[in-house]
Amino acid sequence: MVFDTGSDNDAHALDRLQQEKMAWLTTVTPDGQPQSFPVWFLWERGEILVFSDYRAKRNANIAANPHVVLHLNDDGAGRDIVVVEGVARVDDATPDLESHAAYLAKYGEWITRDLGSVERMAAVYNVPIRISPTRGRATGA
Repeated sequence: MVFDTGSDNDAHALDRLQQEKMAWLTTVTPDGQPQSFPVWFLWERGEILVFSDYRAKRNANIAANPHVVLHLNDDGAGRDIVVVEGVARVDDATPDLESHAAYLAKYGEWITRDLGSVERMAAVYNVPIRISPTRGRATGA
């Protein structure tokens, strides 16, 4: 697992991965062009879970090249950086969005506010992508 040295930076990075609601996921197109997308995510058992829109190009990108990077926004002054490199895969064993209690606890209000209902979101964001981290970088606040 990344961020397991016991350092203050690692502890802070893990806290941010658990608390932050928005991240940027960078995938690479089949022809080699990096593409970054804002995503909602869940840090779960040392992996990152993203429910992807079934129409999103990132799904094909991951199928062609599973190496990805997820990063959190900085503090606005170029500090408090958290970057996670990893290998992504579609994980059909993940409970669907409608029955994923931890994801709903984190995003339930946003789902209702932005998409109307959990059912509406689940009809579109139904590709569970898991990212297994291979490297993490962080700077403290």
